[in-house]
Amino acid sequence: MTEAARAVSRRNIRQAHCRNPGRGWLRAVVVVVGEETAQIALELTGLAASIVIHPQWSIGVGSSIGLGVQNVINSAAKTDAAILLACDQPFVSAATLRQLIQLRLTSGKPIIASAYAVTLGIPALFDRSCFPDLLELKGDTGAKGIIFSRRHDVAPFNFPAAAIDIDTPGDYQRFLSQNEVASFPVPLAWLSAR
Repeated sequence: MTEAARAVSRRNIRQAHCRNPGRGWLRAVVVVVGEETAQIALELTGLAASIVIHPQWSIGVGSSIGLGVQNVINSAAKTDAAILLACDQPFVSAATLRQLIQLRLTSGKPIIASAYAVTLGIPALFDRSCFPDLLELKGDTGAKGIIFSRRHDVAPFNFPAAAIDIDTPGDYQRFLSQNEVASFPVPLAWLSAR
């Protein structure tokens, strides 16, 4: 994981209300990590997030999703739904998560998926009834397959900014040049060194 991805990840986890789970609108925050586990865990110090280490992370995102959902089931038995987030989507905010939850309440649909770039994807909310499907994900198959196979169960959430993700230091530098730098702190030495 690049420094840029770690910075966005820290911000997204804070946005998910990690400092106060259980007392707000989220019961638990689960972060599944594989690569650079010790460094990521250190960077998340002070946030009330359950860190789940996935030693076989390289087999694909599907297994990471399954492991995270299993941890949610085990640690927060009364959970009604889970919101899947990626660590590299910088425009996800606490307001985004609240809007996903609100759309679930108003639509009655078990899946709320972000609509962007002529597709549906994450961040997405999955009702507890979807947990068995999420647990079955394997390899590089993510949640998008569930979203499209259960299209009649999906309420789209208009979120064009979900199309923006940060995969490389270059992506991050472009993002910083076009957006509010103070919201995404990465050491200037790191930026100038790359």
